[in-house]
Amino acid sequence: MIHLQNVTLTFPDGDNRITAVDDVSLRGDNGTVTGITGPSGSGKSSLLAVAATLIRPDSGGVLIGDGGAAIDAAQLTKREAAALRREQIGIVFQQSNLLPALTAREQVQVMGRLGGTGRARRARIDARADELLDAVGLSEHAGKRPHQLSGGQRQRVAIARGLVHEPQVLLIDEPTSALDQERGAEIMQLIARLTRERDTATLLVTHDLIHRDLFDDLVTIVDGRIVQPDTASPGASPAVGGRGEAAIA
Repeated sequence: MIHLQNVTLTFPDGDNRITAVDDVSLRGDNGTVTGITGPSGSGKSSLLAVAATLIRPDSGGVLIGDGGAAIDAAQLTKREAAALRREQIGIVFQQSNLLPALTAREQVQVMGRLGGTGRARRARIDARADELLDAVGLSEHAGKRPHQLSGGQRQRVAIARGLVHEPQVLLIDEPTSALDQERGAEIMQLIARLTRERDTATLLVTHDLIHRDLFDDLVTIVDGRIVQPDTASPGASPAVGGRGEAAIA
């Protein structure tokens, strides 16, 4: 589970500060996909960066985990936050960002080995890499390098890489932006399926709402705040109910 509580994030702008995220509360439960949409520059990616512990918010909490075992990532040091990312957070960026020299299998293995290199751990990660490549439909392409894969296949590798360390939380930024509609649909369906199978709490930033029925919740951010249908900008999608929580704090 991930629970953002009254998160505010600002950036310096000369003598003033610009508010990128404005007092936002948002919750994603295990086994659910929460879509985050809104116009460009509305704060979606900034919010995802806070959730990923890549940026510390000015105020608010980022609770990861369930019940009394939840950790407030906003209070961690940089080293502690990095350790939390390795252990509990999977991140899939807008671009697949695969390493050109590595095969699909090696891309997944390398990410899984960041937390240690013992023989038992290597064997476990290798087996998990093969399992995940099979889960995303790439077993037959495990030995190929990025230039030998299509855009959709590269994004599938990135998703497998994000799941290799069995994270509680999966954060995904615009996974279909570089894909055609058919490949984009396949990726969105894959994310929804793996979220449920792996029981992760998935937050997904997207402009592609054709497959909004795959989301358990969908929230719209405008000017750094979650808005309701009557205050959303033209063409923006409203927040809709589901198993998660989204609120204007």
